[in-house]
Amino acid sequence: MSDGPPTMGVEEEFLLVNPRTGQASPCAEPVLARYRHHGPLPDGVRMHRELRLTQLEAASGVCTTADELRHQLTAARRVLAGAAAAEDCALLATGTPVEPGPATPPPASTGRYAEIDAAYGAVVADYEACGCHVHVGVPDPDTAVAVVNHLGRWLPTLLALSGNSPFDHGRDTGYDSWRMVLQSRFPGSGVAPHLRGHAEYRRAVETLVDCGALVDPDQTFWLARPSGRFPTVEFRVADTALTVDHAVLQALLSRALVQRALTDLAAGREAAQLSPQVAAAAVWAAARYGLSGELVDAAAGTRRPAWTLVDELLEHVRTPLEESGDLAEVRKLVDAVRSGGTGAAQQRAVADDGMTAVRWLAAATVPVAHGTLLTG
Repeated sequence: MSDGPPTMGVEEEFLLVNPRTGQASPCAEPVLARYRHHGPLPDGVRMHRELRLTQLEAASGVCTTADELRHQLTAARRVLAGAAAAEDCALLATGTPVEPGPATPPPASTGRYAEIDAAYGAVVADYEACGCHVHVGVPDPDTAVAVVNHLGRWLPTLLALSGNSPFDHGRDTGYDSWRMVLQSRFPGSGVAPHLRGHAEYRRAVETLVDCGALVDPDQTFWLARPSGRFPTVEFRVADTALTVDHAVLQALLSRALVQRALTDLAAGREAAQLSPQVAAAAVWAAARYGLSGELVDAAAGTRRPAWTLVDELLEHVRTPLEESGDLAEVRKLVDAVRSGGTGAAQQRAVADDGMTAVRWLAAATVPVAHGTLLTG
């Protein structure tokens, strides 16, 4: 283990929409072609297209502090929003499309995304879900697998904090994270199985590829996994964050969970195995109720108030947050969610305004100045 906290990075997926109708708009390629003309980006920040031409991804570089991460995410959102506006599009940080639109977005035409369309058919045909993925540095692949084993209990709580997809093409789904419901349709989704080392992890993934459940070994749908591209553990549980602050909160909590897992492993404390059925119930409850009701404690197999589990998560990672100097920041960010609501709660609060909801989402997506965010 290094002397300091692990490094972290965030990948944010966004929806592109027509600013007048709110319908998803397939303008990813022209936006990507021009974003460099809309302001400087910090070193390491990258922009990519996603499964649908109605989506874009902004990836931070490798960061060591909350301030550095916030600066990179803020710059990326501003640049993408400017490029989108120049193409008569709006950039929205929402996990699923808010307004009614075409039943099926334009399919991917070539490459890996076309293979995904061909493999999953109708399951993926209308998939425009956007997530917030957090990468946290780990020493080696075997450690990555051991860390993932320690994360399962806490992933539903991270999901509940991140809920930001209550609507699906004009209807209120009743869920805080409809994105997670859409993601659960894919084979091998949810909390990863308890595995012993990277060799067993690779065998498990290769088996799913051989069974035809995955297009390739890089395509596992588990909510936390060893990254296939970087020396990191990748958290894929959160909806795309409404604000930069929400994304920073996910990153700091994710890093603290990894740091706590590394400490436990160094002390010889292995993770307890979770019941796959209880873990699935915990993910479902977090997607359904967010922070507004009872969640499932995946370790105990019992229902408990959502904020009780959030408080237990904070206590679980209190020491690593103190060591990284992030405890006060995380408490402030959690208090803001406690008082202002998740992205899903905020979306519902403005839903009666019709088109104002889309304009509000576009404004809330982009920081206005020096990390100050529009949040209501």
